[in-house]
Amino acid sequence: MKTKFGERLFGCLVLPGFVALIMPLVLFDMYWGHELWGDFAPAWPGGAYAFTGVAGALVPVVFFAWVAPLTRMDWKTSKARSLAWVAASLPGLGACYLVAGVIATTVRPKRRRDWDGDCYSEGGPCWVHVHYPWLWVVGLVSTLVAAALLITLLVRLGRRATPTPPSTSAPPADPTPGSPTGTGGRRPPA
Repeated sequence: MKTKFGERLFGCLVLPGFVALIMPLVLFDMYWGHELWGDFAPAWPGGAYAFTGVAGALVPVVFFAWVAPLTRMDWKTSKARSLAWVAASLPGLGACYLVAGVIATTVRPKRRRDWDGDCYSEGGPCWVHVHYPWLWVVGLVSTLVAAALLITLLVRLGRRATPTPPSTSAPPADPTPGSPTGTGGRRPPA
C-alpha cells in the first residue's frame, strides 16, 4: 500500500515539478530578454560579443558551483550534513538558471513562419542574430576555453592535495653481518 501511494505521489508531482523548473526561464525571457540584448548587452564594455563571451565563460563556472557541493553528500553518514550540502548547492543552481536564461533569450523560433514582429523587435532573438551573427561562436568558444581552464585548475589542485610517494631510487641497503646469506634478509637475485 505504501509503495502505491509513493508512486502516485511521484506521478502527481512530475508535471508541477517540470513547470517549476521551466517557469524561471520563461519569465526571464518574457520580462528581461528584450532589455538584456537590446539595451544592456550593446552597452557592455566591448559590446554584445564581449557580453556573450562573459556569459559563455560563466556556463562551466556556475555548473561547477552547483555540482561541487552535491559531490560532498553522503546520505549514509549524515542526513543533516547532506541536506546542508544540498542547500549549499542552491546558489549555484540559481546562477545556472540565470545564465541559461541569458542564453535562452537568443533562441529563435524553429519555424520561420513563427518569426513575428516581436522576434525582430529590438532585443528580440531574430534581431540579436541579425546584428550579431557570430554570437553563438563567441559563446561556444568562451565556454570551451573556460571549461578547459577550470579542468586544468582542478587537476593541478588535485595533484597538489595528494601526497607524493617516497622515492624508490635510493641505493639498496647494505647486507647485515647477522644474516645467513649476507644479504640482509633479502633474497639473492635469481
